[in-house]
Amino acid sequence: MAEKQSFGERLVTKAFSRFPLIAEMWAKKFEAQRVEGIPWTPLIKELSRCKIGIVTTAGLHLKKQQPFDMVDHDGDPTFREVPRNALRSEITITHKYYDHTDADKDINIVFPIDRLLEMKERGEIGELAEFHYSFMGHILGRHLKTLIEETGPDVARKLKSAGVDVALLTPG
Repeated sequence: MAEKQSFGERLVTKAFSRFPLIAEMWAKKFEAQRVEGIPWTPLIKELSRCKIGIVTTAGLHLKKQQPFDMVDHDGDPTFREVPRNALRSEITITHKYYDHTDADKDINIVFPIDRLLEMKERGEIGELAEFHYSFMGHILGRHLKTLIEETGPDVARKLKSAGVDVALLTPG
């Protein structure tokens, strides 16, 4: 079941979506997590031979899975596994920090599984991972350490052990 946003939360997410200047003003005051260097690994084989996995911060999950915590103002640093063959009707979004009205209608906006399947059929990519991973993109304060030191590396290990060559990162 989708989370219920308060009137104020709905107003803020709509304002950020519809009036980019408001989002830009907020972003100027936001202190983002800074890291040194770029964690980049060059692609060493043809994309048509690569196994692709999706990692999203859109807060999506299967309806039968526990929703992300929307009460904790620092967010929820956990993740959800989403099987490649999950029915689209089984997927929902629990995230109140962005307007996901359009993504609720077409999950491919934040989780482009059908587009990747089409690319696979055309031979543009190799395989799709059996499992993809979803985080809640609003993670602050005390949960950053958990994300950086535990859950993020855990997902990276899972992708690597599944033989994923390319992780497609999508925002919410």
